[in-house]
Amino acid sequence: MNALDGVSVTVERGTFLAVMGRSGSGKTTFLQCSAGLDQPTSGTVRLGDIDLSRLTESALTRLRRERIGFVFQALNLVPSLSVRENTALPLLLAGERPDSPAVRERALQVLESVGLADRAEDSPLRLSGGQQQRVAIARALVTNPAVIFADEPTGALDPVTARDVLVLLRDAVDRQGHTVVMVTHDAHAASWTDEALFIEAGRIVGRLPNPEADTVTRMLTELREG
Repeated sequence: MNALDGVSVTVERGTFLAVMGRSGSGKTTFLQCSAGLDQPTSGTVRLGDIDLSRLTESALTRLRRERIGFVFQALNLVPSLSVRENTALPLLLAGERPDSPAVRERALQVLESVGLADRAEDSPLRLSGGQQQRVAIARALVTNPAVIFADEPTGALDPVTARDVLVLLRDAVDRQGHTVVMVTHDAHAASWTDEALFIEAGRIVGRLPNPEADTVTRMLTELREG
């Protein structure tokens, strides 16, 4: 069986999309192919007018670094680096100098946007789980990416902290014009988005604009029982 089968989706710029489905439905594969982390065996993935399948590995790596932001449940913060340095990491990997005033200013700017400018020089180990997730969001924003992919970004958080993270992602769309694609199993998290996309057995089985938590829960229940 194909992990994805006949999936065709266009995500408009400046929108917040939730991708939902049961475990093993194909939603994480969808995210990984969309983000250029995996290559589909057929079909195309485009970011704007760029066909990712036509890029060399080095060009694809550069595109992911410069035009795509990632927020995952496993935060992958580097304990030996400060919060500011963790935030600036995509810029440093792109060849920017760590002592560059522009890099420092940009890192502090995005940390300010997530409410952590005052913790910039702290170790991430001194932060709470929710604060660490905010650093991960700041890191995803630092290159001003075309799209941010988030895989269960609230999955390990308590409801209050999860809400704070969703506020930041919603703000990234509404105030900063980013596009966010979020894989989630949480109906409440999906209710913060502009549209919920439901995947079952590698196929798109439903789309729900302006999703509400109760409606999303009902759709997920029908998938489990169907």
